[in-house]
Amino acid sequence: MIEKSLDVINKLGLHARAAAKVVSVASRYDSAIHVLHKGNRIDAKSIMGLLMLGAAKGSQVTFQVEGDDEDAAMAELEDLFARMFDEGE
Repeated sequence: MIEKSLDVINKLGLHARAAAKVVSVASRYDSAIHVLHKGNRIDAKSIMGLLMLGAAKGSQVTFQVEGDDEDAAMAELEDLFARMFDEGE
């Protein structure tokens, strides 16, 4: 299992469009992917779960990825966060 914390650095935080992109990435992998934030643990393939986290700009979320393709999944999630969900702000 890989566990890594990522910073939410985009202006609007983990809002609907950003959450949809996380779900899109997570859904492409067979690995189990969970997100932890402020004591909550949700399935990263659930848009409602991601939205309920309320992760605003400046928040830190922790991803737990476990499965045969965990390395590729984590790398793509890290890239998505680094690109600020392709929002440019």
